[in-house]
Amino acid sequence: MSEVYVNRRSRLRERCTAAGTAAALVTRPANVRYLAGAAPQGAVMLLGSSEDLLVCAEPPDDRPTEGRPDENLRVHVLPTPGSDPAVAAAGLAAGQGADTLAVEEHHLTMARYRAAVSAAPGLRLTDLGTAVEQLRVVKDEEEIAFLRIGAEIADQALGELLESILVGRTERHLALELERRLVDHGADGPAFPTSVATGPHSGRRGHRPTDRRVEEGDFLSVCLGAAYRGYRCEIGRTFVIGTSPADWQVELYDLVFAAQRAGREALAPGAAFRDVDRAARQVLDCAGYGEGLPPVTGHGVGLEIDEDPQLGPAVMGKLDACVPVTVEPGVHLPGRGGVRIDDTLVVRPEADGGPELLTITTKELLAL
Repeated sequence: MSEVYVNRRSRLRERCTAAGTAAALVTRPANVRYLAGAAPQGAVMLLGSSEDLLVCAEPPDDRPTEGRPDENLRVHVLPTPGSDPAVAAAGLAAGQGADTLAVEEHHLTMARYRAAVSAAPGLRLTDLGTAVEQLRVVKDEEEIAFLRIGAEIADQALGELLESILVGRTERHLALELERRLVDHGADGPAFPTSVATGPHSGRRGHRPTDRRVEEGDFLSVCLGAAYRGYRCEIGRTFVIGTSPADWQVELYDLVFAAQRAGREALAPGAAFRDVDRAARQVLDCAGYGEGLPPVTGHGVGLEIDEDPQLGPAVMGKLDACVPVTVEPGVHLPGRGGVRIDDTLVVRPEADGGPELLTITTKELLAL
């Protein structure tokens, strides 16, 4: 794995060299972990002109969930407690003879930026932009393997919950139980706050669980994900509680299912982001549910749960192979509830079987 991190840093260095910068300072935690193998609290990555350094406020611990630094990368621990690794890294870059330093302006605060300038007054700071995020979009097979394991954990946790008694339990209780089950099955933790939505809350994107109790005849929407070795996946399903679904529930579910299937089938190398979004969105739009739909139908996943690419109607760009994304259309009817169906898939060419579905819990409308 160490060679992987060396190659990642080499690719970033090539971009920096092409842009005329001698060194780069990476501060966004997910980007630090991508390049260094670990991102201890507050640590930064210095891509130096003579040596790369992981600059930390204190020594990294050995917890597997935090990752382990690349063995080929020197860890520089600051001698003074409370020092800012980003500011110290600017001084270290100047000490290596760099005259320019590319920084992540979209992440670095103005106060830290000014402190870095003061620490190395002879160093010219430029913008690294989203160079590391762009490198992260296409995953290698080990990264995909981590996502696949995370998806298996999420599927297992959700499957066990569906076998339990649900009527009378609160959204908050069910969400906490799901998160405990994720950890029990080997996850680092939840990939994001688990959403459990019942009755009139169901179908809402990002619903925060409340003390509302599950009732007979409710729609129950669940969205959860597992973090494994830092990589985060996502699954969302909707069920009916305790009885045969009403006609309106079946009709709405079938519609969202058709939209989600259309989005999944549109995933292919070379497909435009907006075309994938359109495939799912037009199914709902034609049925009269165009207003109130979320701005995107899906998004990339990886070391963060919401990465590029964004699958939206105005987003430019095309999919590459080995890019994991979600497809997650949904409809919420105020006062009644709604349906969300969410999968994590990996874009694969048709010759390799087409998109690889990582989250495999049934999408049949179950009455629990």
